Amino acid sequence: MPTKPHPKPKIKLHRRPTPPINERMKTLLSLGHGYCAQALAQVLLPQGWRIIGTTRSPEKARHLRAQGVEPLLWPGTALPLDQVTHLLTSISPDAAGDPILNVLGPQIAATPLQWAGYLSTTGVYGDHCGGWVNEDSPLTPTTTRGQQRMLAEAQWQALGLPLHIFRLAGIYGPGRGPFAKVRDGTARRILKPGQVFSRIHVADIAQTLAASIARPNPGRVYNLCDDDPAPPEDVIAYAAKLLGLPIPLAESWDEAEMTPMARSFYAENKRVKNNRIKSELGIHLRFPDYRAGLQALLDQSAE
Repeated sequence: MPTKPHPKPKIKLHRRPTPPINERMKTLLSLGHGYCAQALAQVLLPQGWRIIGTTRSPEKARHLRAQGVEPLLWPGTALPLDQVTHLLTSISPDAAGDPILNVLGPQIAATPLQWAGYLSTTGVYGDHCGGWVNEDSPLTPTTTRGQQRMLAEAQWQALGLPLHIFRLAGIYGPGRGPFAKVRDGTARRILKPGQVFSRIHVADIAQTLAASIARPNPGRVYNLCDDDPAPPEDVIAYAAKLLGLPIPLAESWDEAEMTPMARSFYAENKRVKNNRIKSELGIHLRFPDYRAGLQALLDQSAE
């Protein structure tokens, strides 16, 4: 009788267990790796961090890789949540709130993290007729963008993560400033009596995020702005002065032709306090007002 072949022995595969989060390499997953997150990456990469940044664009993915960031096309690729220790999201919300939470909320909520950050906006405070607001001021947004941010903040807060919310004022920095428009003659000085805006240089955003990562305080909210809320026409005039060009003519807000988006920026008027980032995170602003920031941008472009 033919002998039966001996069954092949089963090979047991031994998977390496995922190391505890406090033993993993510091890895930041940056959802929607945009302007502010790229500035943070320039701070963290020299410290030995691994940074994974999502983008929708293959072209941008190549740009991120050249910066030392691991690009991840999303949607379309699974997020490596089992590998990350820190998470930052810059993705803009829509009418339903945060788009990534509406897809991956339970998975993100189940991810053990040392720190999570959500980039929001001071637009959640609404209009205060030029008065001061701080992190404890009521949230009364009047614009659609502000209302969507308020909803997204609440969605992230509900996950139970070690979350920190950063409410950003108007952002400027390299590649984002008034100089190009002043040079090409498209800058406009729109005058609305009493109107002021708070703003923040991207380098100060990056140093504040890095300080929070180093000194986490889950549940905390921080305003990110400089020390000098100022009329927008003053910023344009100063930029023209630095360039040695004529100051653009003033236009009345009531009569100026603007897109609905541009006009909505003037619908709310407030001054934003930044005391908390100084007292709790030890922040010394590199650019405490727009004058210092614009001068630095001009000096940098001349190098």
